[in-house]
Amino acid sequence: MKIYNHIEKPVINMVKQLVLKRDDVCHCEKCQLDIAAIALNNLTPKYVVSEKGELYTKVDEMDVQFSANLIKEITKAIDVVAQRPQHKINE
Repeated sequence: MKIYNHIEKPVINMVKQLVLKRDDVCHCEKCQLDIAAIALNNLTPKYVVSEKGELYTKVDEMDVQFSANLIKEITKAIDVVAQRPQHKINE
């Protein structure tokens, strides 16, 4: 058995999608992970340890409010990283 935050995967997937639509932020893996970390720190975690728990959280992912919350927090995180990237532009 393993414990994990089920919300990580949808956040990382959405970060990849949203970053590509922005020209004002670096698209590198480090910046994407920084964005995901900031967003995850501002979202309610969904820890699961079983298949049953995973199924319940997958149902939550279909909720419109769930997607709206992800987009809101990821967009805020993109703005933070765009203003203060943690590396030089050409690294």
